[in-house]
Amino acid sequence: MAPSRRKHANTKACVIPGGFTVLPLKFNSDAKFEHKLFVKEHKVRSETSSHRPLDRTLFVLNIPPYCSEDVVKELFSQFGPVESVELSDHPGSSHQSEPKLSRFFKPAEKRCFKVGYIVFKKPSSIAAAKSHPYNVHLVVCSTQHTVKTGVQKWIQEYKDIFVQPEKLQNVVDEFMKNFDKMKEEEEERLKLEVEQQKEDEEGWVKVSRGHKARPHSEAANKKALQKEMGKKKRKELLNFYSWQHKNTQKEHIAELRKKFEEDKQRIAILRAQRKFRPY
Repeated sequence: MAPSRRKHANTKACVIPGGFTVLPLKFNSDAKFEHKLFVKEHKVRSETSSHRPLDRTLFVLNIPPYCSEDVVKELFSQFGPVESVELSDHPGSSHQSEPKLSRFFKPAEKRCFKVGYIVFKKPSSIAAAKSHPYNVHLVVCSTQHTVKTGVQKWIQEYKDIFVQPEKLQNVVDEFMKNFDKMKEEEEERLKLEVEQQKEDEEGWVKVSRGHKARPHSEAANKKALQKEMGKKKRKELLNFYSWQHKNTQKEHIAELRKKFEEDKQRIAILRAQRKFRPY
């Protein structure tokens, strides 16, 4: 008996508008309800970070809160070896340039649906994930990889609150070591820029690209001082004109009041001179 068309269609990948492939997800094999993940190859022209290569990065939407980075890595490892997993509350540029903090110093994560960037070691893994059959579910919790839930999860989270002082000290020492190294490299780079931008024998200053402060010559300092004095004089002149304008307005108001009083007296005289004429 030939299989029905509907059953045959389920063996293919389900692609929705927008180019996203739907991957069905279940917490375990006995679960009655399923969850939907939406995956797409990460192709952003403005992406310049080296840790998100465009040919090996998979963009994932609608990741449930109970899926950590380790769980996501285990789920997608069936499509090929995973190099790294990055979860975020909303899509956008990464903050890889910032120093990576330990879990002891990170703020509490929001328990919400997240987006993910999965970097595979091979580009062929992207095609394997996009061609995954719709009727084959991804299983979060299995006998090989268990995920704690309920009371067991709460107990584990409670135990993770307590940190061993020795372990915390090692993390702090490692962070400070990397921070000092980064500061030394920055100071060396600035020192090299200053040496390159020193005046030569004829008084010329070599200017290079960069956003850092550069040394100025005496002529440049004098020019900057003259510019500041010019701004100050313009400000004083503007204040003088505003004071003159205020005096002009006061004089005009005084003249209007004087004219108003003269008109009142003239009207009073005319009313007093008015006589009754019956004819």
